[in-house]
Amino acid sequence: MVNPLWKITELRKQLQIITKDESPDIVLTNARYLHGIYKKWMEGNIWIQSDRIVYAGKEMPEVGPDTEVVDVSGKWIVPGYIEPHVHPFQLYNPHSFADYAAQSGTTMFISDNLTLFLSMENKKAFSILDQLNELPFSYYWWTRFDSQTALAEEDKLFSSKSVGEWLDRPEVILGGELTGWPKLLNGDDQMLYWIQQAKTNRKKIEGHFPGASEKTLARMKLLGADGDHEAMTIDEVEMRLLHGYGVTLRHSSIRPDLPSLLKGVVDRELEVFDKLMMTTDGSTPAFHLDGVMDLCVKIALEAGVPAIDAYMMSSYNVARFYNMTSMHGLIATGRFANINILDDIENPVPSSVISKGVWLKRDGKKVFTLPSIDWKHLPELELDFELNEDDFQFSMPFGLQMVNDVITKPYSVSIDPNDGFLSEEHDESFLILIDREGKWRVNTIIKGFASSVKGFASSYSTTGDIVLIGKNRADMWAAFNELKRLKGGIVLVEDGKTIVELPLQLGGLASDLPMEELIPIEQELKAALRERGYKHGDAIYTLLFLQATHLPYIRVTQQGIYDVMNKKILFPAFMR
Repeated sequence: MVNPLWKITELRKQLQIITKDESPDIVLTNARYLHGIYKKWMEGNIWIQSDRIVYAGKEMPEVGPDTEVVDVSGKWIVPGYIEPHVHPFQLYNPHSFADYAAQSGTTMFISDNLTLFLSMENKKAFSILDQLNELPFSYYWWTRFDSQTALAEEDKLFSSKSVGEWLDRPEVILGGELTGWPKLLNGDDQMLYWIQQAKTNRKKIEGHFPGASEKTLARMKLLGADGDHEAMTIDEVEMRLLHGYGVTLRHSSIRPDLPSLLKGVVDRELEVFDKLMMTTDGSTPAFHLDGVMDLCVKIALEAGVPAIDAYMMSSYNVARFYNMTSMHGLIATGRFANINILDDIENPVPSSVISKGVWLKRDGKKVFTLPSIDWKHLPELELDFELNEDDFQFSMPFGLQMVNDVITKPYSVSIDPNDGFLSEEHDESFLILIDREGKWRVNTIIKGFASSVKGFASSYSTTGDIVLIGKNRADMWAAFNELKRLKGGIVLVEDGKTIVELPLQLGGLASDLPMEELIPIEQELKAALRERGYKHGDAIYTLLFLQATHLPYIRVTQQGIYDVMNKKILFPAFMR
């Protein structure tokens, strides 16, 4: 836990509030609040001092001249929502996403550290965590044991020292997610050692087992996996529960499975709601126009989940699974004052939000913006090299064919790629992955991305390397130069003119804009791609997962074109 103990002077004052020798900061009177242990609505008063609930029960405190007394008669009070599986650099950043999510009641994240881990040394990453910990929002993290791609120097980056330093951090509460689990089953003792180290530190292990057989689930359970968020059918939910997994149901921009999964739980009359959690699993910005965890609660209510269970799936269940109920997920004495005030039990969007004792939203209006943090340790993207004619040489006999947003399979190239442009009568495009430091490149053809995208450049990728896609070499070149000028982002160019650009000021990986400003730009970009033939669900995820070796069948990586199923490099990267 981060700062589990309050200072002695703070504790003494809290005790004096109980004995009515001191007064609290805030009192919510006539509160009807959800109690996760009793699983019922309680009536009483909630006393808040600084960031802590010092009492919740029938009594009233000594009310001083500075005590804010708020009558919440007729309201429904629930714990702040917990998002248990956040990828916090999906164009947004951890700060901007938290500021946005808190307005709809999500006041705690459990987040992926991969971007920070790959982008900077641990000391600098930890300085960012320290700043986030000072905000009136609860940030926790998991640490990766693999990169989910084929890095040029993965063994040097993922060392016992570097991973161990993350596991030693108090706000890191789990290891995973285990995208590299096939290596583990094939005898990777290094990953198994990290799992054991996490277990020794009483941290959970999160799996990543889409479509896994019962045999795989059983073996991974024996190796230490505690939970998994990849169930895509109700049968897969039941199988994970059978083997004792913590099951997180997903509703994301590429896997909106929650309605069907909950329908299955309800239809089969499974009495397992207290064993379930929910997540939006790193959805892209515009998806969150409909909410964050409040959206998941809404879907649960619509699926016929009892209201108490729906709200506990987004709060108490998560805290209990991660052994954090002493601080989170419960409106009771001693917990952080993370409180959502609802006007209607059927509407999970709170009219007021308190996070760590701070009013973030009040009577339907935002009243507090999370203070900014300093991102100076996230290295600025400086593309201090120029492209040349050799960078546009394409000679590979096969390329990548998109099956959907994120799955790519090999296909034989039948077009002539040497004219500098490709016809818009087919959906094949040039694809280059180029090192952000200009040392190497991988050239191939991608089929199924779009039919009319002429020049497209992105620094948003798994590793932060540069992705170039297009029909026209000149427009791809121009898109790269505009990306260079922006110092990172996503750029669409057509006939030498920039059509859309989405700057990613934070290391070329994330935007520093508030979500409210970022979402319209993302929508404009996606609309422009659809107009030019992109027919899949989420182009941002396509960019992110082109390098992802935890998905079949073929990937473009720092090492070259990678065959996932056979675990080998088919064509190595070219040194520039």
